[in-house]
Amino acid sequence: MHAFLRLHPDGTCLAVKVQPRAPKNEIGETMGSELKIKITAPPVDDAANEALLRFLADQLDCPRSAVQLVQGHKSHHKVVFVRGMDASTIEQRLSAPT
Repeated sequence: MHAFLRLHPDGTCLAVKVQPRAPKNEIGETMGSELKIKITAPPVDDAANEALLRFLADQLDCPRSAVQLVQGHKSHHKVVFVRGMDASTIEQRLSAPT
């Protein structure tokens, strides 16, 4: 299991480092204990946070309501909780070509 994933009784937490205002939305490389994710939205009025959650829901093929930002609302370093999905499923879906 990757260092950016942490098990939780109801799902899995992902530690991510977000790069806003990127040319395109994409999953980047693992940086220590975080997964880098590039988002096109600017870090204004929660736009980047919402774009991140929608992007992850799309990549993980799960409802947007299952993806929740739990830490780092105003930081590049964030923790996202994915309800009802185990770590191996998340690893598989994030590494699959989109």
